[in-house]
Amino acid sequence: MPHTGGFTGASWSDAVARCPKSMLHGPCAGVGADGDCEVPGVGACSFLAALDSWPYPPPPVEATGPAGADDQVWDVGELTEVAARRPVIVADLPAAALSADSLLDTAEILAPAVDACLLGDHGGARVQFPPSYRSGLLTRRGIAVWVGVNCRDRNRVALAGEVAACLDAGVTGVHCVTGDHPALGHRDDAPGVFDLDSLDVVALARGHGAHVSVAHAPAAPPTAHRLSRLMAKIDAGADTVFVDHCGGPGPVGEAVAGLRATGFTGLVLACVPVVTSAATAAVVASFAGPRLPAGFLDAIVNAPDPTAAGITATARLATRMLALPGVDGVNLSGGAQPGHERAAAQATAAIANRVFADARRPT
Repeated sequence: MPHTGGFTGASWSDAVARCPKSMLHGPCAGVGADGDCEVPGVGACSFLAALDSWPYPPPPVEATGPAGADDQVWDVGELTEVAARRPVIVADLPAAALSADSLLDTAEILAPAVDACLLGDHGGARVQFPPSYRSGLLTRRGIAVWVGVNCRDRNRVALAGEVAACLDAGVTGVHCVTGDHPALGHRDDAPGVFDLDSLDVVALARGHGAHVSVAHAPAAPPTAHRLSRLMAKIDAGADTVFVDHCGGPGPVGEAVAGLRATGFTGLVLACVPVVTSAATAAVVASFAGPRLPAGFLDAIVNAPDPTAAGITATARLATRMLALPGVDGVNLSGGAQPGHERAAAQATAAIANRVFADARRPT
């Protein structure tokens, strides 16, 4: 059972005051399986001691129609039409930090194989081109971009400007996350801003007319409260849910079933780890290691040909995720160590092509 660090019975305001990110809306996804905060030395997540003050109601259970159907519309536009015909595949784009050439090179490899390239954040290279600049580089080449924005480095004014600029660049979607604490990454000397958290950014982005996605972390404590916190993000305007790594198809299926039982009709994408080498395994292990299917990493890294084994294993896992009721697509999730970006993009494209081929194959 996750520990609370001896602060049982704390108030919600106490939890906010003790949180290194000053999270107003509850615990981020960085809570470890033992209940510890992602920031080294902090100890237990402060919100685990304040669960008696949990502000979100239990998730609704669909009866005769979608929950909130009278006043909530999940606008997922063209992607809904795509999902009705075939799986949706969004893939993390591996690229060297601060290199337009690398961004364009790997995107040209990956983009033809997927519906959109996800531009996220990498703990090993906190200093990145701004999301809007990266988005513009790619959309001007006709590449579909799903861009991530986080609250670590910008206050609400700067975030509003970034979101507006991303939309002006023509992004497909905006993925709203609180972001890792600066203590995780190569610039731990930089103070975190955290003027907003993910729920606030959802509302901000939706107010600008963005197609908004959020993360659902069913394996992060407090697990019993994760769905109600996700519903708060959906109520704020999220259209699409990325289900984080949580142990494989079984746990993902349970999480998606719980979400669909609320009446949510938006897109649901299951995260699938892309591992095709020791280098990519190290990156995936850094953010998802304990929450991957048992033995997944070792089987690939120790194979005679890790690239071939990884492409096969990842595509097979993605196909199993897509067979789960309520799953519309997958996020091919991963990254690359410096110097391995091009190989990672090629492998991810091969996985996507195989998944699409499996989806078209008669059963």
